[in-house]
Amino acid sequence: MIDTLKKHIGEVEKFEADSPEAVEAFRIKYLSKKGLLNDFFAEFKNVPNDRKKEFGQTINQLKTLAAEKVDSLKEALESKGAEQPIYGDLTRPGEPIPLGARHPISIVKNQIIEIFSRIGFNVSEGPEIEDDWHNFTALNLPEHHPARDMQDTFFVQTDPDILLRTHTSTVQVRYMENNKPPIRTISPGRVYRNEAISSRSHCFFHQVEGLYIDTDVSFADLKQTLQFFTDELFGKSKIRLRPSYFPFTEPSAEVDVYWGLETETDYRMTKGTGWLEIMGCGMVDPNVLDNCGIDSEKYSGFAFGMGIDRIALLLHQIPDIRLLSENDVRFLEQFRSAL
Repeated sequence: MIDTLKKHIGEVEKFEADSPEAVEAFRIKYLSKKGLLNDFFAEFKNVPNDRKKEFGQTINQLKTLAAEKVDSLKEALESKGAEQPIYGDLTRPGEPIPLGARHPISIVKNQIIEIFSRIGFNVSEGPEIEDDWHNFTALNLPEHHPARDMQDTFFVQTDPDILLRTHTSTVQVRYMENNKPPIRTISPGRVYRNEAISSRSHCFFHQVEGLYIDTDVSFADLKQTLQFFTDELFGKSKIRLRPSYFPFTEPSAEVDVYWGLETETDYRMTKGTGWLEIMGCGMVDPNVLDNCGIDSEKYSGFAFGMGIDRIALLLHQIPDIRLLSENDVRFLEQFRSAL
């Protein structure tokens, strides 16, 4: 039996393999549960006592050699595979990785944020799913107020007090509740209204609303701020403020910018007048300040809100607002070179 073991030792020492399959077959032959080594160990009990020591040492030698042979062959095959020659010109540039593009909404939003940041406005954000208090009541729109009908709201059916926010004024309320004046912040975000979808309107869109609260804030400060903004965004521009009504500001105004009538898109967006309404604004109603815990006797302020989508349509001459949400790659690729 010992001679048989020594014969296998010689075979193990001479064994060579040129494939992982051959190495695995060798391992199974000697080291698996049904391999030769298990058979030899099973015969150990039948070996005469005076030969057990030599027999055991020889079995262990065979086992060690077989395990080492498997490891060395695997390592050799792996290193051989790593050293395979690489064909081709390594100096040639690789396949270009296509670059993505910013969405026109993101482009315009970032431009607006950058402009207002230059005059001290920070950015505040809030949840898109809101409660009645922050969306309506705190903004001087108590229950059954007729102005609530101006905003066709998506309510959550399981809880009539929960809704999808109809404006980012909700963020301003939250900011005033948690910060003391002076306050100077803008609130960009997506809002929802139950409106018919067309080339000029959608059931969801994007807004940026601004808020400035301090002592002795006047309507003149508001006009100057808006003139600076439109000059920076559109170039030197002419604006007009038309009296309007918003429950949370008094007095209130609509802001129009004169764009002209140079293209068909200009005609469609401005309804043939050359003027485009870009935002609403006004002095914050004292009731809103009181609802948010700010002393309306000491502080005053102004607020404004604009639709990012409409400005994006104007700046980039996009004829249909629905293109902004259809994720058509052909459309989005046009903005690859934009900031």
